[in-house]
Amino acid sequence: MLDAVSGAFLIAGAVWSLLAAVGVLKFDDVFSRMQAGTKATTLGVVLVVIGAVPRLDPATSVKLVLVVALIYLTIPVGAHLVGRATYHERGDARIRIDTVDELAGDPPPT
Repeated sequence: MLDAVSGAFLIAGAVWSLLAAVGVLKFDDVFSRMQAGTKATTLGVVLVVIGAVPRLDPATSVKLVLVVALIYLTIPVGAHLVGRATYHERGDARIRIDTVDELAGDPPPT
């Protein structure tokens, strides 16, 4: 039973990561690609780790949990920095939704 649940999590994580890759290729602007590349990939990695933890020894499981914690800390920060840099580098960066431009008066980073 544990093998079936673990396998289901592994397959779900792999499929989710594949959908994230398709989203990165399919979306047309940088901000949408970042959305697909960060949120969906993070969930895919977490699902794979959840599926792998029951099959591994406790020391390796702790390392995987630390990897997930680092992923949750670094991927959003990296995506935020890439988004800000893209916005400031490309003055014509347009987002396809109606929203308030909070960075309009913000000077570009030096």
